[in-house]
Amino acid sequence: MNARPLLEDLRLFCVVVRNRSFAASARELGVSKAVVSKRMAMLEEAAATRLLHRTTRSVALTGQGEIVHQWAQRILDDVDQMAEALSQERVAPSGLLRLCSSSGFGRNRLAPALSALARRYPALEIQVELLDRPVDLVGEGFQLDIRVGAVVEGSVISRRIARNSRALCAAPAYLAQRGMPQQLADLADHDCIVIRERDQDFGRWTLRGPQGTETVKVGGPLSANNGEIVRQWAIAGHGIILRSLWDVAGDLRDGTLQRILPAYSQEADVWAVYPSRLSTSAKVRVCVEFLEEWFERTGLNEEQAEHRS
Repeated sequence: MNARPLLEDLRLFCVVVRNRSFAASARELGVSKAVVSKRMAMLEEAAATRLLHRTTRSVALTGQGEIVHQWAQRILDDVDQMAEALSQERVAPSGLLRLCSSSGFGRNRLAPALSALARRYPALEIQVELLDRPVDLVGEGFQLDIRVGAVVEGSVISRRIARNSRALCAAPAYLAQRGMPQQLADLADHDCIVIRERDQDFGRWTLRGPQGTETVKVGGPLSANNGEIVRQWAIAGHGIILRSLWDVAGDLRDGTLQRILPAYSQEADVWAVYPSRLSTSAKVRVCVEFLEEWFERTGLNEEQAEHRS
């Protein structure tokens, strides 16, 4: 290494890696593409090695770039946490907080909570992305993932912030035409509207019932990767869905949808998931505690109790 890299160049480097583009990074940071290119060239000169493969449309990490990226994230996290400690952010957190969630939960439940969080802590800069796919927290630069469903990674810290379960339901018109399933295996003979959730296999529903855990293979003419779409299709009478109670509680109350096989449900609690290196981050801690209190106060857990068999 020829010289010590500047912290701001390391921070810019992490933004470029996340966006895989000089142009997108320049737009995000409000600078010119030429500035981004120049700073990355200076970082490579300081590191005495090429860090990025450049093409006309994107950039990708070299082998040495992967090493520098891992260290850069660690260094920047440590610097941010030092700043938190020095500025007593455990009382008033500030700075950037990047988090993600699934699209349905993010729009309907997380967005109002983050709005309230921003009002309470105006020095926080909150960036949220809604992604209906598995997320690499470290690789994609997220500090927090608000996740519905199972947490399978062993390298992260997870904290349950709300109870949730998924229930089988369909429109009364569909059930009048096709009949009410009497056992879980009957779903194989019904039109089931399948959604690709982050935490479950496509076309296979695993639920807990009186005899323990059971799995049934399901299918039908309609499927999607968006929860609101499958909910609308179910209301229109196209088939059976397996949806979170936070999403369909109102439909069950007003009779738009009817619960099927109420003895069966799928556990899908809401979790706050974050990298282990951020275990002492004041921003993460404050956000997680706020969201846990918010979901309790706004009745998310009560909706589960209301419709739990």
